[in-house]
Amino acid sequence: MQITDIQKSKVAEWIDDGASLSEVQRWLSEELKINMTYMDVRFMLIELGLTPQDREEITPADPSVLDDAGAGPQEPIESSSVVDDGLQKGSVSVDVDRLMKPGSLVSGTVVFSDGVKASWALDQFGRLALDAGGAEVRPSPEDLKVFQEELRKNLEKRGF
Repeated sequence: MQITDIQKSKVAEWIDDGASLSEVQRWLSEELKINMTYMDVRFMLIELGLTPQDREEITPADPSVLDDAGAGPQEPIESSSVVDDGLQKGSVSVDVDRLMKPGSLVSGTVVFSDGVKASWALDQFGRLALDAGGAEVRPSPEDLKVFQEELRKNLEKRGF
């Protein structure tokens, strides 16, 4: 669909004001009477060189099936406790993506106690993958234990 330069400037103004991709889609329909799919709006913004506020590192503004099932908003789970051997665990934050990565059943991010941030994915065979964007991921045994516990709890809350 072709839009005029005036309409393009209106879209750019919305983006500059902090609009998300879904808001742009809604306002195109309501104010400019242009009906476009979410993906068409996304492609249009790419062509215009605009980046909406919901342009995420990992999670888009579009809700996932999990949210429709009543899992609620995505929130990191913080954990800090004592391991059985008496060592103090560091803080490990586990997030689950709203929109899963292709080829995975579930995916998300983790920040280990040493500050290393990595994305994780669990495939259909139950294999867990960690990716820190080229950096080597070597969490401590305590961090791995906390990560596994928090991941399990987080996935149980979401029905996995």
